[in-house]
This record gives sequence, C-alpha cells and structure tokens, in this order.
Amino acid sequence: MKYAELVDLTAEELEQKAAGLQEELFKLRLRQAASQVENPMRIRQLRRDIARIRTAQRALTLRRAAPGAAQAPQAPQGGSAA
Repeated sequence: MKYAELVDLTAEELEQKAAGLQEELFKLRLRQAASQVENPMRIRQLRRDIARIRTAQRALTLRRAAPGAAQAPQAPQGGSAA
C-alpha cells in the first residue's frame, strides 16, 4: 500500500482500513505464537501499512485544522515567577 493511495481517502475509509489491518495483524501474531505463519514478512508489512494509515489520518487532521488557524500559538507572556 502506498501513501499516495491513502491521501485521497476519507477519515472513515482510513479508519476502516486501519481496523481491518490491525485485525489481520492480531490474527497473524496469534498464528506466529503457534509457529504457523506462512509469510513472516507479512507482519512487518502490516505494521508499516498501519503506520502509513495513521500518518495519513494525522495529515488529514492537520489539513482540516489549518484553514481555521489564523495565527500560530504564542508563548504565554508574563514576568518572572519568583
């Protein structure tokens, strides 16, 4: 799965994909514990795909917040605390 494929998806679609991959990862880990995994590299691939989805979700969140944010947050102003 490429990141470019994920950028165009909605938040709901990203969440559904993440949930599906996490379930598949869980099942693979159970099979790994029983030494029945046919392709151990699939676990690595799933972990990375889940990370890509989480990155796309974060980017979507930041894109939604960017137009509404007129100013960057400023440090609090005040004197010394002593």
